[in-house]
Amino acid sequence: MAVSPRKTPSPAASKSRSAPQRKPPAAALKAAGPIAASQPAHTAQAISGGQPQVVLVLQGGGALGAYQAGVYQALHEHNLTPDWVVGTSIGAINAALIAGNPRETRLARLKEFWDRVGQDDVLDMKNVPDTTRQLNIWLETVDTYLRGVPGFFTPRPFNPFAMGMTVPPEKASFYDTGELAATLSELVDFDYLNSPGGMRLTVSATKVTCGTLVNFDSPQQPIGVEHIMASGALPPAFAPVRVDGDLYWDGGLYSNTPLETVLDDEPRRNLICVMVDLWLADGSEPTTLDEVQTRQKDVTYASRSQAHIDDYMRTNQLRSAARALYARLPQASRNADDLKNLKELGNATTIHILRLQYSGRDWNMAAKDINFSRGSLVWRWQQGYNDARRALQSCQTALFSHSEAGIVLHDFRPAPAKTEAAC
Repeated sequence: MAVSPRKTPSPAASKSRSAPQRKPPAAALKAAGPIAASQPAHTAQAISGGQPQVVLVLQGGGALGAYQAGVYQALHEHNLTPDWVVGTSIGAINAALIAGNPRETRLARLKEFWDRVGQDDVLDMKNVPDTTRQLNIWLETVDTYLRGVPGFFTPRPFNPFAMGMTVPPEKASFYDTGELAATLSELVDFDYLNSPGGMRLTVSATKVTCGTLVNFDSPQQPIGVEHIMASGALPPAFAPVRVDGDLYWDGGLYSNTPLETVLDDEPRRNLICVMVDLWLADGSEPTTLDEVQTRQKDVTYASRSQAHIDDYMRTNQLRSAARALYARLPQASRNADDLKNLKELGNATTIHILRLQYSGRDWNMAAKDINFSRGSLVWRWQQGYNDARRALQSCQTALFSHSEAGIVLHDFRPAPAKTEAAC
């Protein structure tokens, strides 16, 4: 296994909370250790009544997305097959690889993708000191800038866009992602993805002409290569992708953590939502140019999920109050319209959010998301796998616990360093 570019703090004990009170770890997750292979997979077909569905929410973050693949491996081994995968940018690519393959080949397709985009290291990362590892990563990153990533993107030769000249919008970028289209077509079975009863896939993209966020949702429309490409078209590196006549950029420009897609979904139901963050919202005060650029990227793309959770809880309180008020009305004061409106509010449900965080500092390199060094990708995958296993093993109870707050947050992110101010 590749050596870490820099040691990261071990995750703190799970912090589970459904404000204002604390709750025990998510009850719906299975007991520690892999679930017996003979047990039916937790899929949409197995859901009935109030049994929770499993949702996997994946951020954008380029090469950091190998961490998400490791998280999925742990879920796969625990037989927690997602019913729904929601992704943005690299999260959309990982999501398509998961939803677009049957269980028996799903993990192999993920591994094939990340092996394909990995760049061979100049040095043996296991047998050199930390400063030399950093030099190796710097060299690999420069190589990515100059030559791109096989199977993903390549520089546009003699590029008029780079010289400030006018080009067609589909070529307005520094790199060509044609190789990614070929890779996705090879590794994702889109017929399987769009077949009835399959795993739900939602990917988000930003409409170029008006700046709105658009969700491409497999129950609503067939998903193709172009939808996944649009979700990961981050300018100016990658050109916008045209879908049904409109141009789209990376969904992360609008919202890099698509949790609100899950929270806004109707009808409401009990959920176990595994949310994987790739960027660090908390950090030390920067003192160098590289640290400033790194901190800027972290803040720009870090999760805004807490604001969405707070909004959901306020809405849930209003829904609960409306149901309670209606129950107190005398029978003579109730009418069909009120009952119809009440039913539209939905039943009381609980969403358990299991939050995981990639905590690698990557020497405070602003270009960590384009560090496709094979050693770094392997290490990130292993970190995601280890973090998810620890989280799952701490959730021992077999029952799903209800919360009046509507959301229970199980926070498995590492505690901020003592030098970092609390926000």
